[in-house]
Amino acid sequence: MKHRGPDSAGYALYGEPSEMLVMRFKLADPNDSQDFDFSERLERSRREVESRLSKIGANVDRVQSESAYAYRATFRYEGELKPLADYVENIPGCEVLSLGHSLEIVKDLGDARTVSDTYKLDDFRGTHGIGHVRMATESDVDIAGAHPYWAYPFSDVAVVHNGQLTNYHQWRRRLERSGHRFQSECDSEIIAVYLAERLAAGMSLDSAMKESLDDLDGVFTYLVVTEDSLGMAKDEMAAKPLVLHEGENMVALASEESAIRAILPQEIDSYDPYEREVMVWSR
Repeated sequence: MKHRGPDSAGYALYGEPSEMLVMRFKLADPNDSQDFDFSERLERSRREVESRLSKIGANVDRVQSESAYAYRATFRYEGELKPLADYVENIPGCEVLSLGHSLEIVKDLGDARTVSDTYKLDDFRGTHGIGHVRMATESDVDIAGAHPYWAYPFSDVAVVHNGQLTNYHQWRRRLERSGHRFQSECDSEIIAVYLAERLAAGMSLDSAMKESLDDLDGVFTYLVVTEDSLGMAKDEMAAKPLVLHEGENMVALASEESAIRAILPQEIDSYDPYEREVMVWSR
């Protein structure tokens, strides 16, 4: 992934499902001014996160620091995720990056190796995941603009996207009227929340993705990953590249062949962009 972009990198990683929920969140951005009381303010905010989790009915296991401004919390909770996420994000500077029994989203500024090293991702053990590196063209270089995006407020769903949505503002207003929130100005976040709304209504992942092709305008390819599935969708023009390797025990997709060749020694097949517009694999 490293050569694709230097601005930010992110990973949506899936460990073995746990009875506990895992919440990845940040309390500041690396672009924020770090004055003399920066660390003290972050510690107060961290304690407030822990307090609010307890107040809403969560049984907190631990809240640990992952970087200067990013944290990982584990807890037991039987209620709905949206009120919990909204309550925590009412803390100034707080953004929930992911929430689920298996999913953990890690993203930060810097290239893929820098972010991986900072968060010690070489030690992560799991079953599947997606990653994204970015060279910003239409939005700020900050963590909010980095992919992947959690499909708020649906557990264990994440999205990465290559392309541009031309009806972004229309869908953002529509989803905000339905009570959803957005943390960035990036059009990719629309796809995650769009899918979450349909999944929450009982629609299957495959059906939600097929419906997105009628509702979302633009030139795009996106990947969506859940606790046990991986899906791909692209607009009918298929202008954004996608390369697929489907082996006996694994599926690998990337926007460039070199990304797959970096981990697979054997020859790989290029995906025919006009064959299918939606594909879903289950674990």
